[in-house]
Amino acid sequence: MNTIQNIQLETAKLLINGSFIESETQQWQDIINPATQEVIGRVPFATVQEVDAAIQSAQAAFASWRQTPIQARMRIMLKLQNLIRANMKEIAQVLTAEQGKTLADAEGDIQRGLEVVEHACSVGTLQMGEYVEGVARGVDTYTLQQPLGVCAGITPFNFPAMIPLWMFPMAIVCGNTFVLKPSEQDPLSTMMLVELAIQAGIPAGVLNVVHGGKEVVDRLCTHADIKAISFVGSTAVGTHVYNLAGQHGKRVQSMMGAKNHVAVMPDANKEQTLNALVGAAFGAAGQRCMALSVAVMVGDSKHWIAELVEKAKTLTVNAGHEPNTDIGPVISKRAKARVLDLINSGVEQGAELLLDGRDVQVHGYESGNFVGATIFSGVSTDMRIYKEEIFGPVLAIICVDTLEEAIALINANPFGNGVGLFTQSGAIARTFQNLIDIGQVGINIPIPVPVPFFSFTGSRGSKLGDLGPYGKQVVQFYTQTKTITSRWFEDSHEVGSVNTTISLR
Repeated sequence: MNTIQNIQLETAKLLINGSFIESETQQWQDIINPATQEVIGRVPFATVQEVDAAIQSAQAAFASWRQTPIQARMRIMLKLQNLIRANMKEIAQVLTAEQGKTLADAEGDIQRGLEVVEHACSVGTLQMGEYVEGVARGVDTYTLQQPLGVCAGITPFNFPAMIPLWMFPMAIVCGNTFVLKPSEQDPLSTMMLVELAIQAGIPAGVLNVVHGGKEVVDRLCTHADIKAISFVGSTAVGTHVYNLAGQHGKRVQSMMGAKNHVAVMPDANKEQTLNALVGAAFGAAGQRCMALSVAVMVGDSKHWIAELVEKAKTLTVNAGHEPNTDIGPVISKRAKARVLDLINSGVEQGAELLLDGRDVQVHGYESGNFVGATIFSGVSTDMRIYKEEIFGPVLAIICVDTLEEAIALINANPFGNGVGLFTQSGAIARTFQNLIDIGQVGINIPIPVPVPFFSFTGSRGSKLGDLGPYGKQVVQFYTQTKTITSRWFEDSHEVGSVNTTISLR
């Protein structure tokens, strides 16, 4: 509890070489509660010199950290997961205040990140190399999975707990050092997790934090000492990060925008399906990269639309900390304006507005950035509400006659983050999972985010880079494979002849 009380929530600090310090920058941004418009803190946009100091600290710490026994690194993660669990409710309260999501969803945000920290505790088996004895006479070959050096992470506003916990625990437990740049819109809960990481025993310089915008991002992408960058956020920024960092020789994993579909077959369990669709489309006010954006109703399932709308009407819009809230505010006034503009475009382009969340009023929170559940039918693929990621509580419905039409429609969309199918037919499910060209598939699950034993495998326009966050793939991302071929002679006085061929005989 003392850890939480010691964090000055009114000012986000930098973490450089083990010390929480106040930035000397002249550029600050307010942290605003999206339900009340209350300014609850300030975040600095770090100077280039401060970013360089953080990177230098990480570079200096790498020499000793990489030599730290793997069991010692794992023990720190064991302490960290215990501290996160003990402080979850306090962190969730701050997360809700700065981000807007409900308290229950804030705890879910932390819990999903915590699962990755727990998985980091098993890095001893994840980071094992390979060994083959006797690849030639007296010759053995084996591999080492060695850390890269200084890695960086750039995280979005919508999951200020989960996404940072996707990144720095796995990078650090693999023997790297790390520089984290949280979202400037809601960094306070992230900093609470960082403070717990320091309390868990992460040494000075191994984890550093800088705040800021494009200038800070660009410095991380171009600094010579940064070896790898992990990014989660918008397609525009993710593409910029991938291209700029790639040009400067860094490894990059960039998880970006999405337009997630769910295909609904008429044989599906109607009640379970409708409940799942409503939760996935409108939970977190639609501010999830895995949110359900498009429901593709196949055949007679189109007759369920009216019931879907009625379920959505029962959702309560309110401040995230209020009891029984289903939909909290979107992150900012700018975000709300963009969502409303896209809803208006749907009306203008001829979609049928079945449920309108534009004029929702929340008593006591009249200044909040609220948008209610919104549902369109009669949507076509040339409409903005279909083509663009809305990142708000808006569901577009398209009706088709067959599964084949549904698969073709979904595969034609440029994004590939996630897709769902609702059916009671194993044969249909198997056909769908084989033919669909999307990286993550849910069968009777609308948000198919995998558990940490597996990797996050978004694809196509939703991802740049070969290796995804957490799981086995992220260990490959955060390590370099070194292959060693060795020969030891049984008799040190053995005499041989010169061999000028490439053979290992």
